[in-house]
Amino acid sequence: MLLADDWKDYELIDTGNGEKLERWGKYILRRPDPQIIWPIKDEKGLWKKADAHYHRSQSGGGRWEFKKKLPERWKISYQDLSFYIEPTGFKHTGLFPEQAVNWKWMIDKIRSASRKINVLNLFAYTGGATVACAYANASVCHVDAAKGMVQWAKENLALSGLADRSVRFITDDVIKFVQREKRRGRQYDAIIMDPPSYGRGPRGEIWKIEDALYGFVEECLDVLSPKPLFFLINSYTTGFSPTVICNILKMTVGKRFGGTVSCGEVGIPASSSGIVLPCGIYGRWEAQEK
Repeated sequence: MLLADDWKDYELIDTGNGEKLERWGKYILRRPDPQIIWPIKDEKGLWKKADAHYHRSQSGGGRWEFKKKLPERWKISYQDLSFYIEPTGFKHTGLFPEQAVNWKWMIDKIRSASRKINVLNLFAYTGGATVACAYANASVCHVDAAKGMVQWAKENLALSGLADRSVRFITDDVIKFVQREKRRGRQYDAIIMDPPSYGRGPRGEIWKIEDALYGFVEECLDVLSPKPLFFLINSYTTGFSPTVICNILKMTVGKRFGGTVSCGEVGIPASSSGIVLPCGIYGRWEAQEK
């Protein structure tokens, strides 16, 4: 398991009873997490300091209970990268801090390459990976179906002082975008994707990961350059083994380009107990080192 354990502006404080207690900058949030099936050891202590608590509804969704007035959004940083944090109506904050382990890996891969790297970031959300790749001086094409998320990513790029970097922001269905890029003959040296378990595109296109992922990765092969650098897949789909992602990468990218494939979990240790919270899985294909 890869651990995101070197944050300063973020801290997983404690976990228990289906919830996690986190510090985002100077604000403490309490949010649900389905992986946490163990009890809270002491709910009278740190848990009472939460500035906001997200309550899940029995009928789906939920709401934030604010214990004090928080700003609409605020900034946190990871090393030289900065991001806006905002409690949303779906319990999220606009950032997945465990992905810092992948940001570091991507930055290192791009900087170690002896050429300009062109990156395609699919299902790109608020642009954590986009900001990291732009920071490493790659050209990036950022694609997400949600207009609001694309705007948030633009703001994160500017917040990190990288607004002058070569980044294209596209609001589109990722499958249709890749198909068009294929027809245009555009190619990328690296592809990142963070597919949802289920989703709808801007025109009602339905995505189910178990039905669509293999075929989509296969389609992405046709927009990879002749000497690709890496291919990264993240997944938060409950029940998916990392080996599933490994197998897909071996049968597609690995079969065509050789290289090596690795996979596993990402997690964050709780500062109060040391217990590691699993936060999804990853699969990485990378070109063979010469």
